[in-house]
Amino acid sequence: MGMTRGATEEQAGRVVRAAVGLGVNLFDTAESYGTEGAVRRGLEGVDRGSVVLSTKAAVREGWDGERRTGVELRKCLEASLRKLGTEYVDVYHLHGVSAEEYGYARDELRGEVERFREEGKVRWAGITEAFGSDTGHAMLARAVTADAGKWDVVMVGHNVLNFSARERVLVGTRAAGVGTLCMFAVRRAMSDMKVLREVVRGLIERGEVRAGEVDAEDPLEFLSEGGASVVEAAYRFCGNEEGMDVVLTGTGDVGHLRENVGSILGDRLGEAVMERLGRVFGGVDCVSGN
Repeated sequence: MGMTRGATEEQAGRVVRAAVGLGVNLFDTAESYGTEGAVRRGLEGVDRGSVVLSTKAAVREGWDGERRTGVELRKCLEASLRKLGTEYVDVYHLHGVSAEEYGYARDELRGEVERFREEGKVRWAGITEAFGSDTGHAMLARAVTADAGKWDVVMVGHNVLNFSARERVLVGTRAAGVGTLCMFAVRRAMSDMKVLREVVRGLIERGEVRAGEVDAEDPLEFLSEGGASVVEAAYRFCGNEEGMDVVLTGTGDVGHLRENVGSILGDRLGEAVMERLGRVFGGVDCVSGN
């Protein structure tokens, strides 16, 4: 998402190319990110069958405009295919769907995605949640239980501060064989101490975290086993979550990319750390970490 922030499309494409060299084989973008062209540049000359391309379109035009019809969704897909320089995308998501919009997405747009699949333009139907506002996964919990079988792939918010998806979403995806993409593994609260303190202070005030369980000045200090940074530990936490198939990381810097990939592939956090995370944050479902 942030790949082209302050960079040209060509520069961002080099990050994609570096990711290929590191063994990354899934690239997620969206019409709203403005990075589909950068992904195309980075994958020039790469065997199309060796990578999974994921892109997305929102239910509403410009997020808060009119609801899109199936015809309008088709125009979005065709535009994405042109920008990506491909005849098909592997995963086509309905993007950031709220609980209120879910019925429309399922009843009015899911059928159009199925037609895309019949035409060979899409391989799998996906849906992503609006985790910033739906931190308790109301939409996805419904999608993977009551509507199990309608979605091949979901994108879910999950991190060390809010892992409520473990029971509310991942149990359902594992039972139904649904592919899972993890977003929000690292957000501002994991990389900015001021934001982390504010987030944890709010959790304590709401009673979701007990004050005596954390150091108010450094709430995640216990993640630093073996000298690990909070960011490294946060990626390792998600990378070793049972039922999570892909952990997304977005950066415009190749050095950060290497570090993040190494962290995602790192070992599971120690049992003492995992136990304390569960004790401190196990009841949290009201924050995204952003």
